[in-house]
Amino acid sequence: MTASTANDQRFREFKMPDVGEGLTEAEILKWYVAAGDTVSDGQVVCEVETAKAAVELPIPFDGAVHELRFDEGATVDVGTPIIVVDTRPGAGPAEPAPTVPDQQTY
Repeated sequence: MTASTANDQRFREFKMPDVGEGLTEAEILKWYVAAGDTVSDGQVVCEVETAKAAVELPIPFDGAVHELRFDEGATVDVGTPIIVVDTRPGAGPAEPAPTVPDQQTY
């Protein structure tokens, strides 16, 4: 297993889900967690609002919040990572995988 593969499994991104009705974006109303907080599968981590409704979003895995990618009030496109969770907190230095893959030149 390469270091990058190990890192990819350790740090998991939770993306803004499609909360229904085919809407393409949502506003983050409130974060219920902060960097360093422990989260568990099913725990509500934020509340978002679309043009139609406000919805609470549960995280789908366990770990420690490594990074919140957006502030409250930000409008985020569906599919954009909004939070990064360290699924193995305490496993060493926290170095998440880059968000843009390395480009190889030939």
